[in-house]
Amino acid sequence: MMFDLPDDDTLYEALVAKDPGYEGRAYVCVTTTGIFCRFICPARKPNRENCKFHETIAACIENGFRPCRRCHPMAPAAEADPAICTLLDLHQQHPARRWSEKDIAALGFDPSTVRRSFKRHFGATFLEIVRLSRLRDGFTVMAAGERVIDAGLEAGFESPSGFRSAFARLLGQSPSHFIGHERLKADWIETPLGPMITVSDRQGLHLLEFADRKLLPSELKRLRKATQSEIGLGRFAASDQVEEELGRYFRGESADFKVPLCLHGSAFARRVWDQLRRIPAGETVSYATLASALGHPNATRAVARANGANQIGLVIPCHRVIGADGSLTGYGGGLWRKQRLIEIERQFAKRVAKNTTGARS
Repeated sequence: MMFDLPDDDTLYEALVAKDPGYEGRAYVCVTTTGIFCRFICPARKPNRENCKFHETIAACIENGFRPCRRCHPMAPAAEADPAICTLLDLHQQHPARRWSEKDIAALGFDPSTVRRSFKRHFGATFLEIVRLSRLRDGFTVMAAGERVIDAGLEAGFESPSGFRSAFARLLGQSPSHFIGHERLKADWIETPLGPMITVSDRQGLHLLEFADRKLLPSELKRLRKATQSEIGLGRFAASDQVEEELGRYFRGESADFKVPLCLHGSAFARRVWDQLRRIPAGETVSYATLASALGHPNATRAVARANGANQIGLVIPCHRVIGADGSLTGYGGGLWRKQRLIEIERQFAKRVAKNTTGARS
């Protein structure tokens, strides 16, 4: 049975006091750093407004937080389970190793038990964690122009067919279908909040999403249908431009995006997206306010659906829409990212206000 956590104020007092009574029962997630810690962590304690509390490591990971390198919150769980401890150590020592359930069994562990343990602690099985990292490596190799078989082997898959199968789950098609002359090109962009997938053509940007978004495969499928085009690997000028603009954004230099966009949606959805781009960085609005601004105060649900259908994250800032009660509400990239993006943009707003005040004086 789960430990019933007290209210957040009580938990924060326990965190400041480094209360060992919560060891293994509760964890603090720090929104400003994106990490989660044990209550006894020796690091300087965060401010109350930057803390979120969860009962399990899995919940912290599911909300996008990574383990602290000072207090190692995953270590107690790993130490309590020899299979987790052994497999994590081996993966860290040999990140390119090809793993199968037979390998796990050869170490003396029951594969089904290992699956449940990893899923319970980390939200993904061991094989899923390993294959995701290899898939990403393979994507990078193929984007550089290597053959499918070379990409698959370098990514650590046991066979080219294994790589094609995994890649198909992400892009919805086999790499063997790529001819190098597709109208649309997909590539990775690294950001401080995780890698993003960009899809562009010679006219502009069609898609920009975080790579771990669960609906990404269906979004790519819908994009191919809307454009009647396949998606290859590589990039056009729009992807280079948005990468530069994202760099300035995350460095705190500019929240302006000028990259040309290719939008796929109804006339109403496009009006919603246009209105989203009118919301200044550092400000948030509710769905109801957005609907009223469009002249349809009773269309809150339709506005929410259009908001959720946005396929160009950050550039079309759907993260600036919150619930009427001030809650963050849903965000395809994860609520932790939405929180971070809002915090980043508040710094833009403070800088603009400061510069305006200085200019007047």
